[in-house]
Amino acid sequence: MNEIDEFLRGNKPAVKDDPTFLLETRRRLEAVEGIKAEVDRQRSRGRLALVFALAIGLAVGVLATAIAFLYPVDAASAGQGLWDSIRLFLTTWKQYLLLPVAILAIAFGLVLS
Repeated sequence: MNEIDEFLRGNKPAVKDDPTFLLETRRRLEAVEGIKAEVDRQRSRGRLALVFALAIGLAVGVLATAIAFLYPVDAASAGQGLWDSIRLFLTTWKQYLLLPVAILAIAFGLVLS
């Protein structure tokens, strides 16, 4: 690292006193700042979308798990409507519903921290 520093100190580039050089450099720096601002804006928007999706997924998972564990009616004795088939599916797979809900809760906590 010291060799590079010594080389740069010994071979300083000579910059002409040209106003167009300074204007061009300033224009390029402003363009870079604009790009940085856009990247930051997109990053925050993507993070907000991720937090929103995790929160909705967590809420839906908690609701589905609550329905599976707390609904008092036996789903097999009910009719064959859409709601009843959803309850039957949730009753069948209720032992596996806690894993995705736990994963969503952990991911949500990690993203918010």
